[in-house]
Amino acid sequence: MKTIRPLIFAIALVAGFYIATTHGRGGFLPLREASWVTRPSKVDVTQAAGPIALDPEEQNNVNVYRKVIPAVVNITSTAVSFDFFYGPVPQQGQGSGFIIDSDGHILTNYHVIAGARQVEVTLSNKKKYRAAVVGYDKPRDLAVVQIPAKNLTPVTLGDSKTLDVGQKVYAIGNPFGLNGTMTRGIISSIRSIRGPEGNAIDEAIQTDASINPGNSGGPLLNSHGEVIGINSMILTGGVEQSAGVGFAIPINSAKAVLNDLVQFGRVRRPSLGIAGLLPIGPELADQMGLPADAGVLLQQVVPGGAAERAGLRGGHERAYLGNTPIYIGGDLIVEIDGHDIESPQDISNVLDSHHAGDTVKVVAYRGKERMTFNVTLDESHGQQRAT
Repeated sequence: MKTIRPLIFAIALVAGFYIATTHGRGGFLPLREASWVTRPSKVDVTQAAGPIALDPEEQNNVNVYRKVIPAVVNITSTAVSFDFFYGPVPQQGQGSGFIIDSDGHILTNYHVIAGARQVEVTLSNKKKYRAAVVGYDKPRDLAVVQIPAKNLTPVTLGDSKTLDVGQKVYAIGNPFGLNGTMTRGIISSIRSIRGPEGNAIDEAIQTDASINPGNSGGPLLNSHGEVIGINSMILTGGVEQSAGVGFAIPINSAKAVLNDLVQFGRVRRPSLGIAGLLPIGPELADQMGLPADAGVLLQQVVPGGAAERAGLRGGHERAYLGNTPIYIGGDLIVEIDGHDIESPQDISNVLDSHHAGDTVKVVAYRGKERMTFNVTLDESHGQQRAT
């Protein structure tokens, strides 16, 4: 009996606490209400007189969003991986893209659709379409997909050559699957970087506009709502979210290959048919007795290639630059189509704006003689940029 009484007391105490805490006002113990508490039938609050007009900057933000959002899409790619226990397992990834014409062609990143067995596109109006991969350019991290929809509203493509650091930019995409998200920032820098595949991306646009997983392939816009870049990469410092350092592929790089991607499914990358290029600076030019302080010394021409057909010559005398064997005596290229050439990268940059079959004007020194060659570009059959 003695052991039962404490148990009954404990049960009664718990029951009393439960009743008091669950049946009191607001779930709390009933307390005496303060004398100053009022309970009017209607709360008298101060409300805004009406909608407040947006300031010019806010209005421009809204205008850019409304102009572009119908053309921004969500891209879901489904790939298949193999699990030791379960066999083939579908895996999904998400990215963004934007409509470039009324026939349903959509520009995005290659890494958004890489390895995909199925690609699905969701428009801003929530309509879903099965998409076909029309073409891709892995070195530039670009791809074009198409959906069976007509009379779509495309974006306006701007000019990435006229950009300035400090310029205001907007990013629209689907970060973390949150469709139709817009962020704003500035151009932080314009620099060369390495892309997801380790390839060089020249004049990439660095921005502090918030870019996160899912933004890849979406548009980077100027204040007029024109696409100036394709959001592609972020530096995270080890976390999978924006750290204020994002990169976009310049839209001019995409415009240079769009027709090839749509028409042929690949890029007909042009080639000069030259190899073994040696960049020349003032010190090396002086040591070698060259007539120009900067240029690219041609060590080898591809037999039967564009350069050889035009009359350019490679080196013929073996020498050493430190411990590196080189060939000297070849033509020193100093200019292509009016652009000064000081490195092999300069040649690649010029070729980026040309196609196979185009003719370019190459200025080179042979000995002390300045010569001009008209070179009809070949098509390169390699994946990487050819020179």
